[in-house]
Amino acid sequence: MLKDILTLCAGFTLLLFGMMKLSAGVQQFFTNRIRRLIRYAVKHRVSGLLTGIGTTVLFQSSSASTVLTIGMVSAGLVTFSQSLAVILGADIGTTLTVQLIIWKFTDFSPVFIVLGGTMWLFSREGRKDAGEAIFYFGLIFFGLNLASQATAPLRDSAAVVAFFRQAQNPLIGVLVGAVFTAIVHASAIPIGMLVILGQQDLISLQNALPIVFGANLGSTATALISSAATNVAGKRSALAHFIFKATGVIIALAFLRAFTGLLESFPFGIAQQIALGHFFFNALIVVCFIFILQPFARLMERLIPGRDELLPVWPEYLREADLARPGIALGGVARELGREMALSRRMFSLLLELRQGYREGIRNNIVYLEMMVNNLRAEIVAYLRRVSAHELNSDLSKRLFAYTAQADDLERLCNHLLPLADLIRIKRRQRIDFSARAMEELAEIEAMVGANLLDAEILMANGAAGEKERLLQIAQREERIDEAVKQAREAHLVRFHQGVCQAEAGPIFLEMLIHLERISDHCQNIADDAAGLAGSG
Repeated sequence: MLKDILTLCAGFTLLLFGMMKLSAGVQQFFTNRIRRLIRYAVKHRVSGLLTGIGTTVLFQSSSASTVLTIGMVSAGLVTFSQSLAVILGADIGTTLTVQLIIWKFTDFSPVFIVLGGTMWLFSREGRKDAGEAIFYFGLIFFGLNLASQATAPLRDSAAVVAFFRQAQNPLIGVLVGAVFTAIVHASAIPIGMLVILGQQDLISLQNALPIVFGANLGSTATALISSAATNVAGKRSALAHFIFKATGVIIALAFLRAFTGLLESFPFGIAQQIALGHFFFNALIVVCFIFILQPFARLMERLIPGRDELLPVWPEYLREADLARPGIALGGVARELGREMALSRRMFSLLLELRQGYREGIRNNIVYLEMMVNNLRAEIVAYLRRVSAHELNSDLSKRLFAYTAQADDLERLCNHLLPLADLIRIKRRQRIDFSARAMEELAEIEAMVGANLLDAEILMANGAAGEKERLLQIAQREERIDEAVKQAREAHLVRFHQGVCQAEAGPIFLEMLIHLERISDHCQNIADDAAGLAGSG
């Protein structure tokens, strides 16, 4: 019995580990292409539903899909109302994992482990990530296979059979499913366990269904916890997910006898009936809400009031019709560059907020904003290449090259902001403290960098003509920042030898100084390009 219990625990440990690693790896791969998801998801509620299903199949976790969606809402990439269909779809997608158990997909898990492991170890760099994903996908079902083997001997125990098949209070089943899922952050584990018990004919459908309902309710815990670090819109999405599930639980319990009778009418075994119950439960939620998403969104906005700010992911001013008129087309590029600069300044303000008090949600917003900047830069440069195919005079040519350089500088500028956020996270996680003097030096340099960002934004918006004083101030601040960084590094070296600062603080402090200095360098480049355009005018 002890061996079977340990095997069961090992199986579910492998399942949870494989699910976490697969979800993290796919998210990292998928995040780089997130603009495609957003573009598809916001078109219509049906496309949002399909997007939620697809991402959950990829992540093998509805919690991961929901948390990602809430993060996009918090960052302003998707509105709260647009997120609701994606969340509903995520709940449908999670039922596939359970169905794969019914189809004996666990028997093929060694094939995926060997194939993925071989690709991971021996393939070129481009295929290693795919091999790793295949390996963890196989590990999920290998863990389930171990759990299934461990439960097989339980059929010979009359006490175990009586315990699982004896009628239980449905509310207790809901509570057990919700608490267990909230702890492991994966509804697939308790529901997968129920399916395995069903395959061994160890549990009745009447006892299994309330646990399925509770597991679905418990899957909202991850999103609710993560929403604590998000803005108003993110909190609305998390609460809406909970209301979806809670409504489904109430309806399903109210009609439990009819629901059970419907499933028993299907000519399948208990395991398949449990999987169908999981699917029908989530389908019921979709049917209840998919046609009233807009009124429901307005209700949620009343419950949690606040502004739902949306940042357009795609260019707003790069119009196809303007390409034949290069002057107008370049005017649209200038406006898009202004948007890119505004996003960069927002990232910087979030960074300052993050340094005052670290919150993972703020860092996630910085990540999403950087993706937006990178996307805008790619779209702007591609548009400029098309503009260059037309006949341009010298002034338009100068504008084209200046705008290309500014787009590049803005992207590089933001590429220094995200590492700063990561350094702040490392500093917090490793409990590293800066000395009071180091904090003052950082604050002084940050203030000058922020001022250069603001002046560069003004120059981009208004042009450099008549702005000699502002151009001079940027150049002077740039010199002062270089000098301040040099002095801060020397002062830190003295503090280090005197034992004033922690040894671990040194590399983080110096790297933060370098990134801030580079950001100021790019502000100077942007100002120089603006000045060049003013001179050509």
